[in-house]
Amino acid sequence: MGNAKTAAEILLDTLAARGIDRAFCVPGESYIALLDALHAHPKVDLVTCRHEGGAGFMAVADAKLTGRPGVVLVSRGPGACNAAIALHTAEQDAVPLILLIGQVEQRDLRRRAFQEIDYGAMFGGIAKWVGEATHPDQVPELVARALNMATQGVPGPVVLSLPEDVLAAPCSAPAMAPTTPVPTGLPAEEAERLAELLRRAKRPILLAGHGLEAAGGREALLAFAEAWQVPVTVSFRRQDLFPNSHPLYAGDLGLQNPDAQRAAFAEADLILALGTRLTDITTQGYSWPAVGQRLVHVCADARFLGWQFPAEFAIAAEARVVLGALALQSPAVPAGREVWNRRLRDLQESDSQVLVRSFADGISFARVAQLVGECAPADAIVTVDAGTFAAPFYRKLAWTPPQRLLAPISGAMGFGVPAAVAAALRHPERTVICAVGDGGALMTGNEFAVGMARGLPIKLLLSDNGSYASIRIHQEQRHPGRVSGTDLTNPDLGVWCSSFGAPLLRIDEESDLPALARALRAPGPLVAVIRTSLQAVLPGAPATVARTTVEEAQC
Repeated sequence: MGNAKTAAEILLDTLAARGIDRAFCVPGESYIALLDALHAHPKVDLVTCRHEGGAGFMAVADAKLTGRPGVVLVSRGPGACNAAIALHTAEQDAVPLILLIGQVEQRDLRRRAFQEIDYGAMFGGIAKWVGEATHPDQVPELVARALNMATQGVPGPVVLSLPEDVLAAPCSAPAMAPTTPVPTGLPAEEAERLAELLRRAKRPILLAGHGLEAAGGREALLAFAEAWQVPVTVSFRRQDLFPNSHPLYAGDLGLQNPDAQRAAFAEADLILALGTRLTDITTQGYSWPAVGQRLVHVCADARFLGWQFPAEFAIAAEARVVLGALALQSPAVPAGREVWNRRLRDLQESDSQVLVRSFADGISFARVAQLVGECAPADAIVTVDAGTFAAPFYRKLAWTPPQRLLAPISGAMGFGVPAAVAAALRHPERTVICAVGDGGALMTGNEFAVGMARGLPIKLLLSDNGSYASIRIHQEQRHPGRVSGTDLTNPDLGVWCSSFGAPLLRIDEESDLPALARALRAPGPLVAVIRTSLQAVLPGAPATVARTTVEEAQC
């Protein structure tokens, strides 16, 4: 037993065998044996972060880009509590995430020891699965189970509690070999039945969701839509699934869809929901599909079928598998379909128009979003934090794969900067742009230090309007003039940002925008602190109309 590997070493071998090559952490003494095992591990890069929430967001973003589980390591008690936001984000975003928690020693479990928490009770309502090792020989099997649970069906977060003495002990069980489940196919007769529904539909809509995020999903979706001439909508904040400039792109289902667009969607005679759980925002408050509309619902986890919306045809399968089965069928486009497609496209194009106005208290951040759309390379990765400033990125920019939009479906503030760090680590050859508000920046903006320490050329665009503006909007709508809790007194954000070591650009007025465009186009890191108008987003704000593009700043 003297030469046996520790449970921590076997854990890493199991992760590496499944393609895990990076983990994010805030170090803690309760998993010191795992840190020691990582010291010289040839395949796993350890990224040391400044806060467990930031580490968790990085792991979520990394998983979005790779399709493999993001891994985050935290200490017990306070560390696990800080990481909880990442678990919630992974669950809402349908992202595979593994949270490894260093736990109190095995002998002290359930004795209310220092920093002890029962993680099954704490995370049972968020995580897909919570496990805890009580013997070193259990670790390989539990890690393999965590990997499988995180990725199978609808992806999501799992938690594994690892007592510090168990991690450090010799493990006689070998690392578990990776296994890949064979996707359940769609029988030929069922594929023909689905194809016949599509052939007869004069007003179909395809709703694309998380199930098409994996490798090959976007390509399969585009090929199917073109072959069958079916208009495509995307679920909440997944605009990068389908080329937004394509004639068949009908827009997203998100917050505040225009009434005319919602009315048109209600006229669809067939809705093919692919790889989505049909959650509240995507279904416009559980109102669409409406009663009487024919629904085909495809989801890898049968738990989400027939739950809120009875489906005429419910298929527990991967979305790409269903598209593959339909590719073997003969498409047909009934008369009148082209009129329907054009109508949906016209509505989407109308919704995507930007009417930019000038304001005395700063720049409308829609102008900045326009510049990103004009200047971002064809393979850019744009991370967006939560907040009103981000709204133009969802409906006013035309996303085209392989561009990626990384935004928190959960609406979690603080996602933007950590996600940008993870994206730049994963794809250092691609331009990574992060848009964040002053609220989110001072939550997890400290993770920019990790990016600078790693020499990452992140371009950080910080909207400074001195307010939690999303909540301020609700206040003005419900309690006009009664501002409470939403004003921010910020430090000099330019000084703060420049202290990280990136070049600073201050954008105070519209005449500064051409300089921002040049900086977005140039190589290397950038921090741009933008004096952003609060009046631009408040209800009934006075303004003067300005031109809708910045001609001098074209890239």
